[in-house]
Amino acid sequence: MKKILVTDFSEFPGPRYINLGPDSGELFRKTILLPEIEANNGEIIVVLDGAFGYGSSFLDEAFGGLIRDGVPKETVLSICNNLISEDDPSLKLEITQWVKDAIAHKES
Repeated sequence: MKKILVTDFSEFPGPRYINLGPDSGELFRKTILLPEIEANNGEIIVVLDGAFGYGSSFLDEAFGGLIRDGVPKETVLSICNNLISEDDPSLKLEITQWVKDAIAHKES
């Protein structure tokens, strides 16, 4: 599995959208997550440790946005299972909930 460190993208994850400021969740999804998912058949590990905090808008846009971009829910849920956060283990639960909310919205 390919390991992705968010800190290789930014130590200061930013807002939801690119037009709202640097290091956004949208930019992380489009330039890091989507290409790595495609290159590695969805088999990635995302390490969240080392960053100076995450806004819920960044997390929803980066991970829930995968569902909105058409990545299969099985792939995104597998990624959620492979999240690593020793610094704040609750991030894994928060991201998984954003993904489940995006799935429910898409399926409704």
